[in-house]
Amino acid sequence: MNIHEYQAKAVLKDYGVPVSAGVPAFTVEEAVAAAKSLPGPLYVVKSQIHAGGRGKGKFKELGAEAKGGVRLAFSADEVAAHAKEMLGHTLVTVQTGPTGKQVNRLYIEDGSDIARELYLSALVDRTTGSIGFVVSTEGGMDIETVAHATPDKIHTFHVDPAAGYQGYVGRNIAYALKLEGNQIKQCVKLIGDLYRAFTEKDMAMLEVNPLIVTKGGDLKVLDAKVNFDSNALYRHPEIVALRDESEEDAKEIEASKFDLAYIALDGTIGCMVNGAGLAMATLDIIQLYGESPANFLDVGGGASEEKVTAAFKIITSDPNVKGILVNIFGGIMKCDIIARGVLAAVRTVGLTVPLVVRLTGTNEELGRQIIRDSGLNVIPANDLDDAAQKIVTAVRG
Repeated sequence: MNIHEYQAKAVLKDYGVPVSAGVPAFTVEEAVAAAKSLPGPLYVVKSQIHAGGRGKGKFKELGAEAKGGVRLAFSADEVAAHAKEMLGHTLVTVQTGPTGKQVNRLYIEDGSDIARELYLSALVDRTTGSIGFVVSTEGGMDIETVAHATPDKIHTFHVDPAAGYQGYVGRNIAYALKLEGNQIKQCVKLIGDLYRAFTEKDMAMLEVNPLIVTKGGDLKVLDAKVNFDSNALYRHPEIVALRDESEEDAKEIEASKFDLAYIALDGTIGCMVNGAGLAMATLDIIQLYGESPANFLDVGGGASEEKVTAAFKIITSDPNVKGILVNIFGGIMKCDIIARGVLAAVRTVGLTVPLVVRLTGTNEELGRQIIRDSGLNVIPANDLDDAAQKIVTAVRG
């Protein structure tokens, strides 16, 4: 689960992380009031969407005059002018794709005197089974270019989960960032506070870009992007309360109500599979035969009729879907039960696109026979390769 920048900073501030003063705003009037409540005289007006690259993004409605989603202002009137151009308009960034995202809220932040921009992030490193901190002296809007052109400027440090955070990790990070004097002490504390926030709130990813050194020589988190482990949200009702469903795909929200793992993609073949590994293999083989998947959808081991019906409704609600591939391994659930569930879902939802069903596992022959005898326009497949070829052929007409 993602949250907005201003929410992330509020979470980090509770852990003692240094952030600038700021106020969220949902209207132009609130933006002006926010600016007047801050010290000034420099303000930063930040669009709040769940996507990076806001500074370099452009607003669709402004055409050739489009400016970025993060702007400086030197008066409340300038804040008002920026707010009018941002609120309710569509911001397109490298991470939103060409459709962009509508800006429904802003963050008005007190300006900072920047001497240096650094990069810092934390994530779960599954290779080492630890939290890894990734840092670079080249922070700011061009960090992606740094990663590709000069990867030697990016350094990674790990925290041993058995020992927990130790000061030497913070010092090593400070040296890598070329910090000096009191900044090293600040860095040791900062990394410790971030590590505590990361682990106690069950974060999956934390990105600070930029982490700045002010002209006064202090470290400050100027931007923050946080993603939480959705499987741990039951432990954090205070984090769930921060969820902004307007930033999420409506199909993904509906899928979560039925405990379905669904991620919208931009292809034409809808997929319904049980098991994440099998789902990834299904997406790969569709791509292998020249088409693209429209979604990742894992119905889990207990694929009940209710779940299958809900999955079908979600898949068919995507106007880009030109065909559907069902790929089920009958382990916990028997294939004949799954086949009946699929057919019941087809009858309930209706079907206007080709459907290929591949069943394997317990009672697979019985399941295939049930599909063949249904009288419905459902195409049975013998194996995954056969299923992929059949659905690609059907979609191409």
